[in-house]
Amino acid sequence: MPRRIGFVLVPGYALMSTAAAMEPLRAANLFAPAPLYDIVPLSVAGGPVRSSLPAQIDTAPLSAGPFDIVFVVAGGDPLAHRDRRLDDALRRLAGQGVALGGISGGAALLARAGLMENRRFTVHWHHLDAVRALRGPFAVDRRLYVIDRDRYTCAGGTAPLDMMHAIIAADHGAGMARRVAEWFIQTEIRAPDALQRARADHGPLSPPVRDVLELMDSHLADPLDLGQLAALAGLSPRQLQRRFRAETGATVMARYRALRLDRARDLLTGSRLRVGDIAAMTGFASPAHLSAAFAARFGVPPRAARA
Repeated sequence: MPRRIGFVLVPGYALMSTAAAMEPLRAANLFAPAPLYDIVPLSVAGGPVRSSLPAQIDTAPLSAGPFDIVFVVAGGDPLAHRDRRLDDALRRLAGQGVALGGISGGAALLARAGLMENRRFTVHWHHLDAVRALRGPFAVDRRLYVIDRDRYTCAGGTAPLDMMHAIIAADHGAGMARRVAEWFIQTEIRAPDALQRARADHGPLSPPVRDVLELMDSHLADPLDLGQLAALAGLSPRQLQRRFRAETGATVMARYRALRLDRARDLLTGSRLRVGDIAAMTGFASPAHLSAAFAARFGVPPRAARA
């Protein structure tokens, strides 16, 4: 069955962000023998919802589940939009185990509804200060996109293209994601830590190694194993390990752990999240597991690094 993905369109949503999120999924359907994604525009009550331009999209009501992922798409001043029905519906979806996402200012609405606790997420840079003023138990990144377990957020604009590339690659392999990118003449796939500007430069790497590094970046909280990374890159584990070491000088899993520990250090020094929450956000089984790995890499335990 195709994954059913809903997009809640908050009045005034940006057409560019919306299309950049939906179109890659539509293209993936074109290249598969059967549909991979069921794309459903949504609103609280259904009906047409006006965008940032003189155009509107017909929507189904939020009650028209079930869904695998529901994204909230919001632009303008997202926190000025107050609708208790939307908050209640999103909380019900979260309670049912539905993954949630935010595009542009959509994550701000999720955060205000209490649905981003102990999570990392991002918003459009224009909304960053307003979200930080909420002072919740969460970590806001100035990144292009962030995938933290069952929360998917991106900065809007063209950033959904890059996030959807990561989602399609995780679902159906790097080859399918690359084919979709080529369909949209997306010749450069930006990494999640591009900080809403230029793509992070991993150097002159082959496409499989670059794909694996991008998968690592987008799966810090739920690490993939070597077999999964290799399969999604279209290589055997042995081929991937040999090529990765030749091009980066490190083994696959050593580089992966280093990325996760670097992110843990950023969270320790840049947020007030508990060590246990940071362990979960960076894919460690427990605070003790994180502490041991952190001390081995940086020479001090997490609490000392924070101090």
